[in-house]
Amino acid sequence: MAVDHIRYDILAQAALRGVVRTVLVDAAKKGLPGEHHFKITFATTAPGVRLSERMRGQYPEEMTIVLQHQFWDLAVSEEGFEVGLSFGGVPERVAVPFDAVTAFYDPAVQFGFQFETIDAAEANAEPPDAGKPRAPAPQPAAAENAQEALPSLPAASANESGSGGEVVRLDRFRKK
Repeated sequence: MAVDHIRYDILAQAALRGVVRTVLVDAAKKGLPGEHHFKITFATTAPGVRLSERMRGQYPEEMTIVLQHQFWDLAVSEEGFEVGLSFGGVPERVAVPFDAVTAFYDPAVQFGFQFETIDAAEANAEPPDAGKPRAPAPQPAAAENAQEALPSLPAASANESGSGGEVVRLDRFRKK
């Protein structure tokens, strides 16, 4: 099997985290349009997550927040977002780096995706044959239509909760 020197899995996750960032920036500027709202799941133990000790005690590994009616002061940066939320009537400020986000879902349009956990050491590691000379890859014959040259991807299945929405898992597109 060929070694993925480009690391498409990491690039795809970065692009999808960019989608999360873009919709949060828009929500911070203009509010939530129509019935859109977001369920964002993140690892509470990830570096950079700021959470009260009370909330960290309740959610020691993972937490899902909902940005719908009762949130305030949403601030988005290149690295993450901060937002005010109420938990059991107690106001809290939560800060979440985008790298800590494990799932994003907009129930209004049944759109969402889950992120794989990629170890930072794995992401930065060079492939086993790095630095070795390689023969040039064979060039495919030109296709009349660019789409013909692309392999077909498996269709995403309904999410596991049974709500019928589509959740795209990145690992479905990777050969194992």
